[in-house]
This record gives sequence, structure tokens and C-alpha cells, in this order.
Amino acid sequence: MDQKKSDNFLQDLASVVGPANVLREASDLAAYLVDEERRYQGSALCVVRPASTQEVSRVLTLCHEAGVAVVPQGGNTGLCGGATPPAGIDVIVLALARMSRIRAIDPSNNTMTVDAGCTLAAVQAAAAASDRLFPMSLGSEGSCQIGGNIATNAGGTNVLRYGPMRDLVLGIEAVLPDGRIMNGLKALRKDNTGYALKHLFIGSEGTLGVITGAVLKLFAKPASQAVGLAGMKDIDAAMRLLDEIQRRAGGTLTNFELISSAQYDHVMALPNKPNDPLSVRHPWAAIVELTDPDPAAALEDQLATSLHDAMEQGIVTEGVLAASQAQAGQIWAIRHAVTEANHRAGRSLSHDTSVPVSRVPDFVRGVEKQVAEHFPTARLVFVGHAGDGNIHAEVILPHDSAHAADLDSIATAINATINEVALSLDGSISAEHGIGRLKRDELQAYLGAVDLDLMQGIKALFDPKGLMNPGALFQHFKAAPTGRPDRS
Repeated sequence: MDQKKSDNFLQDLASVVGPANVLREASDLAAYLVDEERRYQGSALCVVRPASTQEVSRVLTLCHEAGVAVVPQGGNTGLCGGATPPAGIDVIVLALARMSRIRAIDPSNNTMTVDAGCTLAAVQAAAAASDRLFPMSLGSEGSCQIGGNIATNAGGTNVLRYGPMRDLVLGIEAVLPDGRIMNGLKALRKDNTGYALKHLFIGSEGTLGVITGAVLKLFAKPASQAVGLAGMKDIDAAMRLLDEIQRRAGGTLTNFELISSAQYDHVMALPNKPNDPLSVRHPWAAIVELTDPDPAAALEDQLATSLHDAMEQGIVTEGVLAASQAQAGQIWAIRHAVTEANHRAGRSLSHDTSVPVSRVPDFVRGVEKQVAEHFPTARLVFVGHAGDGNIHAEVILPHDSAHAADLDSIATAINATINEVALSLDGSISAEHGIGRLKRDELQAYLGAVDLDLMQGIKALFDPKGLMNPGALFQHFKAAPTGRPDRS
């Protein structure tokens, strides 16, 4: 775009959102042009900060007419580079933080309608103020935004009981690439009227349009809780404990988080390390949480009995039950310190694979074998959501590792190795973090030809000019004259 057209385009944007909300200075742009992991750096004509769906519509209309690409960005907390603009093309970043209204709460219908720019923490707080629960919980919940959570089909620690974001969304409002508004804000649990278009946007990573609002499911607020920490001798025992707890606790089992001993060591090496309730280190530890809306539910007795019986059967070698909310918080602090601990320990390469729950032990052993054989200087730790098969294998390279100078190539090799193990067990290369730019090449190999053709066809239908989040999901995409995708 030549300078005159660029100036006119920027003036048109300013007329929509106000000059103060079209950021152009390098110092203002910097935080929007790099991803959370500092792996991707892009460029943009500007950052546009709309305050309403109507403003988003007008901005996208201008971009569509000018042929300018759009990268929607929420809290910019993603781990796959999916909200970072590419370099070298005419593109704007559309930042939705100003769209932060809680539009409506209907406690009787157990629903909440929100702007896409609301932080997850704000949604949780608004639900709690209405004596309800919005169960999505992530480490970045203070800064990640609902639109981004939906666009990546986020997971988190409560998926075992409540499901991922796809299970928590009833309706979506979105602006299409040409500026049209799709108003699907229906607070219905039954609506059998053709294609469920909302599901195309959940997990689409901003490649089909911009999510501007959503109707979310709410749940009864838990009134009883029991939290325990168990030590086990191996991964098989950990999964046996999961099976036992699920059989006894049923729907009250909310969390079952696994931590390997190496991961536990990193947490306990922190200067501000959490309190360790266990007397000795165990090869594996599990955080177990039961919750119930009934204040009279005897969850502590139930969990204590389950852990005791598991010890009698040789499944658990040590068990600790939190006797107070403070002690429960101390147990959870171990899990929440994982990211900080791994970053302190070295260059952490995180993996977001999932396998059938029954194959988790095979996955762990397979990854251990492959990493030990091919990357002997790396340290392997595991942490994750065992109840839904999403075990994060974290490969940590020492800060002074010989691989540090060639991080991209070693990361690619490690990713491929771990993904191969997951795929050999009928697993997935992405459980909750999305594809973004990090995994787009792997996605091409992972998908079957029919699946890939259908996805490209959907992209071409919604975004025939290929302007929405270019480079995310697909390495190359442009519409052919027929409207069908050109995969050159």
C-alpha cells in the first residue's frame, strides 16, 4: 500500500474508533507484535482498539475494501503464536480489550452474555456475584480474554467435569471478514435449526471472522470441596487412582492433575517455593479435587476413604487431605507454580498433546524412551490433566545447553518426536493450546486429505480474500478464481 492510500486508510480507521484508538507509534505497538513465548515477531500498520461490535464491523469493512489483513488479538497469552501478525504484509492488529461489558446475566437460565474482550477472571467474578460458577480456569485467567478462549477452544484444569470451551458456549456473535454481523447470541440448550455455525468459530483462531460476544453456560456454585494430594510409585498407579476416584466420586470429581517427580523438584527449587505437604518425594503426585453444590455433601470423608482404600491396595504410597481452604490453596499452589519453575530451570519446550485416557501410561513411557535416546542433555517433566488425557510433556534444555544457539531446529525435532508418540496412540497434536503458527505445518501432515480440503473450503467460503489472521492454521492460503482454495 502506497503512503497516500495508507494515510487515507488510517484516517478512515480513526474516524470509526477515534484517533486515540489507532496506535501507530513503535512504542505503543511493541507489546502487540510479539507472542507470549517470544518466538514470533511481526509488524503491523497499526493496532485498532474498537469499543463495540458495530465498530468492529466498520473496521472489517474498511479492511476488506482495502485488502488489508486483520489479526484479532485478545489478551495475547496464547502459546502457539496464533495472535501475532506476520511481517511484510499490510495488516492491522484488532485488539478487543475495550469490549469488556458483561451484557446480561440470567441466573434462572444459568447463562451470561458477555463481550469478547472480557477477561476470564472478570467473567468468573461476575458469575460468582450472581451465586453462579463459570468453570473455565486457566493460569492466565487474569489477562486472557473470552474471545481468545473461544477462538482456541481453551481447556484448563476443570475440563474433566465441565468440558472445554466448546461445551461452555451456547451462542456467538461474530463479525465476518466483509463486515457483516452474525448474531447468534441464543441462550438455548436445544436449537435444532440447521448447521450450528457457532461451532465453526470455536477453535477457528480468528481465521473465519472476529468473535465479538458470546452466551456462556453457568453452573451451580460449589458449596463443598475436598482437596487431596497423593503420591504414587509409577504412572500406572496414578491412572488406577483416577479410575478408583471416578468410580466412587462420579460427577463430583472436578480435578485430577498429575505431576511427575522431576516437575515437582523444579517447583520445590523455587526461591518462593510452595509448602510441600508430602513427607518424601514420589515418582508421581496427583492433586484430586471434589466439589458439590450441596453444602452438606460429605466430600472430605469420601475423599479420605478413597485415599485410604487406595493405600490399602498399594495404589497410593502417601496421601494428604487438606483440612482447610488455606491448606487446599497450598496444594494448588504447587500446580500453579509449574510455569514459573520450568522457565527458571531452563529453556522450556511445552507440548500440548492428548491421547485416550487409557493410553496415558503408554504415552509417558514412549516419550521418556524417545527423549532419553535422542535428546540426552534435556530434562523431561510431565504435568497435566490426566482425566482428559491431556498430559503436557515439558522438555527443558539447560540455559547453557549447546542446543541454545539452534533452538528452532532442536525444538522442531523434539516436537516431532513427542507428536509421533501421541499419534501412534491415536492421539492429537493439540489438546487445548490451538495451532497458531507453531503447529501449522504439523497440522497439514496430521489431517487427512478430506479433512484438510473441507477446512480449506470453509475458510474460502467465509474469507475468500484470505485476510483473516493470515498464517494461522494454514501456511499458505489464497482464494482461487473459483472461490476454492489455492494451496500453492
